Amino acid sequence: METITWNDFEKVHMHVGTVLTAQVFEKARNPAYQLEVDFGPGIGVKRSSAQITKLYQPEELIGRQVVAVVNFPVKQIANFFSECLVLGVVGDEKEIVLLQPDRPVKNGHRIA
Repeated sequence: METITWNDFEKVHMHVGTVLTAQVFEKARNPAYQLEVDFGPGIGVKRSSAQITKLYQPEELIGRQVVAVVNFPVKQIANFFSECLVLGVVGDEKEIVLLQPDRPVKNGHRIA
């Protein structure tokens, strides 16, 4: 594993947001959902393609707080532009368990 500096870590902007919409991403190569996540007034609403279909259904994602990296460049996936990376833990079977705060916090709060 490569070591990074504190300055490297400070460049990564991880924030809490609330999922507003979630739908099946039909054109994705790997099973995924298209999400819209509200990160509050300072960041706004961002879209994400998330490969979290093994453990989550779209309807149960609505209203859930998630942690995401919001300062990656936009990435085009098929006909969709992903603007943030929703974070999760990769399990033994490649399933993704979402990272989320254990208590409600304001959208946009930064992970430190």
